[in-house]
Amino acid sequence: MSGVCGGAAHRRFSPRSVRPPAARRWGVARRWRITAKACFSFPSPVVEGPDVYQVSAPELTEENLGRAAEEAIAAFAACTNLQELAGARKAHLGDEAVIPQARQAIGQMPKDQRKDAGRLVNMARGKVEKAFAATKVELEEKRNAEVLVEERVDVTVPVGRRRKGALHPITSLSETIADIFVGMGWEIADGPEVEAEYFNFDSLNFLPDHPARTLQDTFHIAPAGSKQVLRTHTSPVQMRTMLSREVPIYIACPGRVFRTDELDATHTPVFHQVEGLAVDRNLTMANLKGTLDHLARTLFGPDTTTRMRTNYFPFTEPSAEVDVWFPNKKGGAGWIEWGGCGMVNPNVLTAAGIDPEVYNGFAFGMGLERTLQFMNGLSDMRDMVEGDIRFTEPFGIQA
Repeated sequence: MSGVCGGAAHRRFSPRSVRPPAARRWGVARRWRITAKACFSFPSPVVEGPDVYQVSAPELTEENLGRAAEEAIAAFAACTNLQELAGARKAHLGDEAVIPQARQAIGQMPKDQRKDAGRLVNMARGKVEKAFAATKVELEEKRNAEVLVEERVDVTVPVGRRRKGALHPITSLSETIADIFVGMGWEIADGPEVEAEYFNFDSLNFLPDHPARTLQDTFHIAPAGSKQVLRTHTSPVQMRTMLSREVPIYIACPGRVFRTDELDATHTPVFHQVEGLAVDRNLTMANLKGTLDHLARTLFGPDTTTRMRTNYFPFTEPSAEVDVWFPNKKGGAGWIEWGGCGMVNPNVLTAAGIDPEVYNGFAFGMGLERTLQFMNGLSDMRDMVEGDIRFTEPFGIQA
C-alpha cells in the first residue's frame, strides 16, 4: 500500500481467489481525503485477463459523508409507509451503502488516520440512524391510526352467532342434587362461609381438643382469638336451621367449604359439599338408607347399589360411611367411598333446643367434586378448578 497522496502501487490479483478491497466498491478513479493536508490511498489492483481494471480509493471527506447522510435522510422523509422505509434503510444503511462501505474501508487506512475517519463516519451514521428512528415512529403512528379506522368494530351491529354458555359442572351438579331433594319435599338452606367456631364445632359436639380445630385442618380468621373460621363443612347450616325453625325439618345444604388440604388429584383446599338433615319423630337408619339410595340411583343410574360401614363422627350416633358399587370402575369393579352419615347425636339436638326424647333425626354429607368424578370418570380433581377449556368443553362451556 502506498501511504502518501498521489502515490501509486500496483499488485497483481487472481480474479477468482482474491476479492478487491472494500474501497474498490466505491467507484473508479476516486480518492479518500481526511483533510486538505492528510491524504491516503488504497492499492490499485491490476487484474490481468479478459477483465482488466484499475481502481483508486474515493475521497473520505466530511463533505462526501454529509452528502450521503443528507441523501439518506431525504429518502427516509419521502417514505409513505413502513415497507418503503425498510427499502430506504437497506439502500442507505445496508452493506452496499455508502456509509457502511466507508466504515469498512477504515480498516485499510493507516493507523494514524483511522481515528479521524471513524469520527466522520460515526457522525454521519448517527445522523442517518436518528432520522430513520424518527421516521419509523411517525410511520408506525400513522399505520396504527389507519388500522384503528380500517378495523374498527361497530358494537351496535348484531352479531351472527353468540357463543353458548353453560354452568360450571360443579354448579350444575349442585342444582341437580337440589332439584332431587325439592322433588322429595325437602327445602334448600344455606349459611355464611365465615362461621363462628361455636356453630362449626361446639354446637356439633366437637370437643375442645378435637384435632379438626387445629391449624393443620382449619383456616382460622385473624386476629387470633376471633373465634371465627372458614367453615370446614356445611353442618353449621343444619344447626342454624334447627335454632330458627320448628320441627319437623327436612333440608339439604349445598355449599363451599374450606380445609387446609394440598391441591392434588383427590384433594383441594376449597371444595363443595351437600349435606342433608331430617329431624322428626320416629326416624330410623332405614329412612336414612332409603334417602341415600334414592339420591344415588337418580345420580348414577337405577341399578346403583349402596352399602354402609360403621364409622365415627362427633355429630352423629351411630355413624357410618356410605359406599357406592361401580361395576366399571378403573381397575375393576368395586366399592368407592362416597360420604358419611348417621343418626343425629342427642347432644346436637339438645344444643339446638330440641328434645331428643321426643324427636330424632338423621344427617349425611358428601363432596360434590368426588361425586362429579364418579359420574364422569374423572381421575384428577385439579381439572375442575384450573379452568382448562379442554375440561369444560364437554360440559357445554365454550371458549
